[in-house]
Order: sequence, then structure tokens, then C-alpha cells
Amino acid sequence: MIVASGSELVRGDRNDRNGPYLASSLQRLGIDPVRITVVGDERAELEAALREGLAADLLCVSGGLGPTHDDRTVELLAHAAGVPLVVDEQLRAAIEELSRRLAARLKRPYTDFSEGVTKQATLPEGALWVGLVGTAPAVVLETGSCVAVALPGPPRELQQLWPRVLETPPLRRLLGRAHPAERRVLRLYGVSESAVARSLAAAGGDGDGVEVTICARDFELHVDLIVQPGAEERAGELESLLARDAGRHLFSREETGTAALVLERLRARRLTLATAESCTGGLVAARLTDVPGSSDVFLGSVVAYSDAVKALQLGVPQAVLDAHGAVSAETAEAMARGVRERLGADIGVAVTGVAGPGGGTAEKPVGLVFLHASGPMGERTLRLDFPSDRETIRARSAVAALHLVRQLVAQS
Repeated sequence: MIVASGSELVRGDRNDRNGPYLASSLQRLGIDPVRITVVGDERAELEAALREGLAADLLCVSGGLGPTHDDRTVELLAHAAGVPLVVDEQLRAAIEELSRRLAARLKRPYTDFSEGVTKQATLPEGALWVGLVGTAPAVVLETGSCVAVALPGPPRELQQLWPRVLETPPLRRLLGRAHPAERRVLRLYGVSESAVARSLAAAGGDGDGVEVTICARDFELHVDLIVQPGAEERAGELESLLARDAGRHLFSREETGTAALVLERLRARRLTLATAESCTGGLVAARLTDVPGSSDVFLGSVVAYSDAVKALQLGVPQAVLDAHGAVSAETAEAMARGVRERLGADIGVAVTGVAGPGGGTAEKPVGLVFLHASGPMGERTLRLDFPSDRETIRARSAVAALHLVRQLVAQS
């Protein structure tokens, strides 16, 4: 069972990212999460969720390990497990050292941090602590037939500590009893869920040891095949039939993110990339630079929101803007070629459109977007026309730009 704690999650101020991350990791390791519970910091509700989780083989809880009054996870976990709290002196010293360095870096007195040091070093008796990214460790407690893991709430800290938690003796013993199913992935772009569902039905559907899920993620379709031992032949048949029907829409059998995949393929061909963005406002560049090491491929971006910047910084001819407007295939093409030239990139990709909610006309409504990719192997253009909200239009356009680059590179 997974418990995501924090009143900010219950209020809707933040979305829970830890529960899905842990559930996905555990499923791959052969442990099926039965539930993700989101609970606030109120004492009775959080302790009730922890007591319920302790009835499972594994309880993972995120959040509530900080130094403030409403960080109660460790205290309530100990109470629910029926064990006392003790100060771990080694952990206290490690947190103090980290806190002193942080205070010096922020030019703040250590007394701003000292009160929480002992609190965060107080653990259930018999618990292990694993590493420090911030000032909160991961905590592992074996109690009865359950292994309980308490993790920091910030996703970055949790994700850095989780692999180390998996190496602890209690988790290794638990995982030794698990039987991970094989997982196969087909990633599709430009095809509907209903079309894939029809292909699956025509292939006989899932079952017989193969579970198939079709999930829309980030304007792509991910088809996952979970294969139990002995069902490999059936899985191979389904996978082949689905891949055949998907045709050109199948772009990967790996779980690598699209931005990372595009960068890998550019890197393999020793090609560089630059972006010219209007309605996406730098979202394409942001997705690329989210990938560590992208600087050897991605050179930079020009966010050309106004016509003047399109003309001055990207060299879009005024005649093109006058004749066709900023939202047009011709302007997108000139932007892509311009950013290639100005930034010295092998490939340029451009996005221009009407993201709304205002600014649309009968001729060019909200949701109309033009994209263009230009490179030594040729040109590719794309027109999107989908009425939606501003956030969706911008996000979908950014994904489309990455796939346009991928398709351009694939044709070389």
C-alpha cells in the first residue's frame, strides 16, 4: 500500500507525483500496489492510513518527515507499529552537518535550522535510515509481517533515495519473494485509442497470461503488455499484430521519453538542433533541456512572440508576414530556416499558432498551429487544428514539434 501524505495534496494545491512513481517502480519489481491513499496531516486520519498500510506486506509513505509541527509521519508510524521513538545520534550528526552547510550557503544563522535537527533524527526503534538528499532521510522499519518505508515528500529527494531503499536488507528479502512479470511496450503517435482497441480485439484480446493496457500519455499512446511466465508466445503474437496494425505510428518499443529519444537519434547522426517558438513560448526547448546532457545536441532557442522579433531575430521576410500572417505555414517555414541559420544548427524546428483563449478569427481559429522542421535531409511541415484550452494547445504543439523532428531525422 502507498500513502501520500500532506494537506497540500488534499487541498489540491499540489498533485501527488510520488504515488504513481512508487506504484510504477513496484509493479516492475513484481509487487502489485493495491491502493494509493492521499491523506492530510491531521493526526487521526494519517495514523489510520498507516495502520491500514501495516497490514500489507509493504507500506510506502511519502511526506511528513520535515522539521515542522505538522510533519508527523515518523511519530505516527512508530505509534501504529507499537514501538518507541529514539534519537539516532549518527543521523543527528549527519543532519546537523548538512544543516550547517545549508545555513552558511544561504547566509542564515544555524539557529534557524537547529530546532528541527533532533526531530528529524528521531526514528522508530529498530528502524534503518538511508541517505540524505535534503535534511530528511528515508526510513525503513520491519514490523511484524510488514516492511514500512517512509520517504521525503519532495519528488526529487524521494526519487534519489528510492533506489538506495531497494538495496536495504528488508527490501531485498521482500523482493526476493516477488515474481516480476515481463513488460513489453509499444509507443504510438498519431493514432487513436479506439483504433488500437479494434486491433487488440481483432487479435483476440488479452488474457491467457497477457494483460494489455492502452493509455494516452502526453498526446501519445502507450500500449503495455504485462506478460506472466508461460505466456511469452501469446504475448509475441499480440505484440506482432499490434505493431503491424500500428505501422508508421509505432515509433518506439522503449520507455525513453520522447525528448530524450529525439536527442539520442540526433546524437547518433551527429546533428544539432535549434527551436524557434511563438505560441509555445519555449516549451519545446524546455522539454529538450529537461534531459541531462542535451547541450551536446540542442544549441538554443529563439522565442519570437511578436512579428518584429520574427523579422529581426529570425529573418522572416516582412513580405511573408504581410501576405500570410504570423500564423501560417509560410511563416513557420521561414522561422525554422531562420533559426538554423542564426544559431548554426543542422536542424531547426518552428511552431506558430493561436493558443487562445482570444485572438482567433474565422479564418484562423484558436487551436490552429503550424509547425515546420528544416534540415539537410529535407523539410517537413505539419498543420494542427484542434479547439481546446490554451494549456493543452501549447503542450500538444510542443510534443508535435518533437515528433516532427523525429520524423525528419528518420527520413534521412
